Amino acid sequence: MSTEILVNIGPQETRVALVEGGAAQEIHVQRASRHGLTGNIYKGTVQRVLPGMQAAFVEIGLARTAFLHVADMVPLTPNGEIQPSITQLLHEGQQVLVQVLKDPLGTKGARLTTLLSIPSRYLVLLPHEKHVGVSARIEDETERERLKSILDELRQRMVPQYGLIARTAAEGADAKALEDDVAFLLRLWKAISDKAAVAKPGTLVHGDLPLSMRILRDLLGTDVERVRIDNAEECRRVKQFAQLFVPQAAPLIELYEGPAPIFDLYGVEDDIDRALKRRVELKSGGHLVIDQTEAMTTIDVNTGAYTGHRTLEETVLKTNLEAAQAIARQLRLRNLGGIIIIDFIDMKSEDHRAQVLRTLERALAADHARTQVYPFSPLGLVEMTRKRTRESLGHILCEPCPTCAGSGMIKTVETVCHEIMREIQRASRQFEAKGFLVLAAANVIQRLVEEQSLGLADLEAALNRPIRLQAESAYGQETFDVVPL
Repeated sequence: MSTEILVNIGPQETRVALVEGGAAQEIHVQRASRHGLTGNIYKGTVQRVLPGMQAAFVEIGLARTAFLHVADMVPLTPNGEIQPSITQLLHEGQQVLVQVLKDPLGTKGARLTTLLSIPSRYLVLLPHEKHVGVSARIEDETERERLKSILDELRQRMVPQYGLIARTAAEGADAKALEDDVAFLLRLWKAISDKAAVAKPGTLVHGDLPLSMRILRDLLGTDVERVRIDNAEECRRVKQFAQLFVPQAAPLIELYEGPAPIFDLYGVEDDIDRALKRRVELKSGGHLVIDQTEAMTTIDVNTGAYTGHRTLEETVLKTNLEAAQAIARQLRLRNLGGIIIIDFIDMKSEDHRAQVLRTLERALAADHARTQVYPFSPLGLVEMTRKRTRESLGHILCEPCPTCAGSGMIKTVETVCHEIMREIQRASRQFEAKGFLVLAAANVIQRLVEEQSLGLADLEAALNRPIRLQAESAYGQETFDVVPL
């Protein structure tokens, strides 16, 4: 299956699409006004220590204080020793070098760690640990042993005081390439250390690479055929970077000069638009309904217009199998993380359930984010998790509706009319007014004049005061004012 990376450079925005088999699988967005923070290193100041939570709030210069837990300060020990208390490690006012583990999400601040990790193309340098590891995504035992042996030798010879981890991209890399990576990481860590020594608290010490260059480190695999960039200057910079740090990728990078916008290729723009909607149509006629909340994401599978040609069980199985593949793609495309609950159409057959689970797990195998799928629950639900390290596509590109505040619902016109009646009664007790003026949306005023006219007349008679109505074009359906006259 062919794989391409498309890079769209705008005046204040960079977008990257990973396209596999002619369909977008991942979308990455970086805006000048809203850079992702994961991987950034800051010099912070401890604002508050919380012994009961074994955590601390750290000021690093962001809108919200960040969160640091004791588990992200002390390396795990093989013998499971008890971790020290947070009060033994931190005190208020202390300056500390921290790295962002997770971007701020919703109302939550960034998640931090003091166990810094500095990534390069093949390796990750661990300045505060001394072990050697190999990515779990490298499954071949012979290759794992080869890499571990090379890293053991390089660590003892070049960085005995630090630790090293081989990234997935290190699979097949020779010893010279790995040695060059270690030398680069040492230079980078020295530069970070020197800058941290003189940096003021609350400042950025080291930021991750720009998105257009980071993709060469994070997305580029052996199956990527080409990287197309639609900006000549950025293409030149990315090629220079690749020649220095990812030489095997340099020949794959090319300037896109086609007449159509680069994201119109393979319908990437259409995929983005569809990824922002709740409903996802399936080719069979069924559909998914995806709802993202702060606590979890729920996915409902429906047969829709698909009725099948044989039995109900066959129809349900076919729809669920197609849905499993579509769900795996949507999770990557929308970058949905955390807890995910999937409500497949009910299946009585255990064999059918097993087929659906296997299909979902196979489809998730290509996902770069770590996932864990659990068996069907007694209620027929599939629970799974997907590692969340950055905001979802919806949170980056959208904001809550100003009318419904993100709930997806607004009060009916009739409900608002009754609220207006109650507000008039409340105002009559509070103010010595000669009458009342009601300002509301045009459709609400129309309802009061037509269907609620008798109730309004009864209220005027009971209060012995006139009530005037005035439509306001700027008012939303739920907005109204009762003004004493």
